[in-house]
Amino acid sequence: MNATGAFLLAFPALFSIVNPVGGAFIFHEVTAAWTHAERARVAGRIGLYGLAVMLVSLWAGAYILNFFGISLGALRIAGGAVVTLRAWEMLMAPERQESRKQAQANEGRSSLLDMAFFPLTMPFTTGPGTISVAISLGAERPSSGQGLLGFFPGVSAAALAIALMIWIGYRFADTMVSRMGSSARRSLSRMMAFLLLCIGVQIMLSGVEDAILSVVAGQHG
Repeated sequence: MNATGAFLLAFPALFSIVNPVGGAFIFHEVTAAWTHAERARVAGRIGLYGLAVMLVSLWAGAYILNFFGISLGALRIAGGAVVTLRAWEMLMAPERQESRKQAQANEGRSSLLDMAFFPLTMPFTTGPGTISVAISLGAERPSSGQGLLGFFPGVSAAALAIALMIWIGYRFADTMVSRMGSSARRSLSRMMAFLLLCIGVQIMLSGVEDAILSVVAGQHG
């Protein structure tokens, strides 16, 4: 797999689960009392922390799974279930999901920079769903050779692109909100939720397929 193919594999999956556009609207609501300069300062930290979370999951997540004896199929089934449930909640009750994220982001509010990692990065922006998707993507790496040399730069570039979108979206969240009405925001949120639901189901199906193939291989082994 070349770098371009790896980027095209990773970017849509990470974009749908992170949802930097929808996150920017919620970020604006959470930080309604902040100035634009304060939002911009924290947005940079969130983008950087989010990039670190994605890169660690992409590069080392599969090795961590092997250390604890967790199969990729199990991760995909569990991670897909988490993503699917989250997407279903967003699809059926987007306002409730936004309220929950706002409550999470307001927990432990002590200072602007203290909030940048927890809870604004974890679990608000790059939570368990993002980590499970990133680990699954990292596990798709070629075993060796030229494909491996192109895979990690490609997926890392996708993570960097998502982090830049987080930074830009959060930094200019107030401008975005002022130009988009509430009905448009809800419609966009539902579209992203449906796409996320499809991705969650696909992840689970891949996990079930892996489990079946593992059982069949064991029977013929």
